[in-house]
Amino acid sequence: MEEAKEITARIIGVVRHRLSTDGEGVTTLVGFWGCPLHCQYCLNPQSLSEEEKARIYTPEKLYQEVLIDQLYFLATNGGITFGGGEPLLRTDFISAFRSLCGPQWNITLETSLNVPLAKLQKVSKVVNNYIVDIKEINPDIYRRYTGKDNQQALENLRWLTQNVNPESIIVRIPLIPDFNTEEENQKSEAFIRSLGIQKIDRFPYQKELYKSR
Repeated sequence: MEEAKEITARIIGVVRHRLSTDGEGVTTLVGFWGCPLHCQYCLNPQSLSEEEKARIYTPEKLYQEVLIDQLYFLATNGGITFGGGEPLLRTDFISAFRSLCGPQWNITLETSLNVPLAKLQKVSKVVNNYIVDIKEINPDIYRRYTGKDNQQALENLRWLTQNVNPESIIVRIPLIPDFNTEEENQKSEAFIRSLGIQKIDRFPYQKELYKSR
């Protein structure tokens, strides 16, 4: 019988002791390499451009590395936030990690949701919270900014609101100079609220801080 292939993922960084920035309580941010989008101004360009610098982890290796902060997680209702890149490209890894850490830790995903629905469905039972970087509702602006269509992301957001507690979802809407406007942001927010989501984080991108790909 053929042996099962070991689950691995490339990780660009593990950042400890983040407080109320990537979810509730004390969190450790784990950034995966790889993303389906090519945003003009990206917070983590190394998630696409420096594959050889990303470290290869198994779920067990990551668990042993972050276990040192378990007391913080339990005391503050914190845990692990998987970002990237796009964590929903690593659903096998996330599911295996949940089986190691058990139900006590919160698992949060920072995601664009621009992946096949089956990937979201696969981890929806093991994830506690979602931070969705929806970027822009207008498909033309989204495509110009990311290089990809946003239909899948919006369909996934609808599915998410119908299948998990909307209180577990935060949606981020950036104001990006030369791409969208305050008026477009207001339209995006109205659409998101129509889905029953109340936690919306609107913020301005300072694009001079980020390097264009």
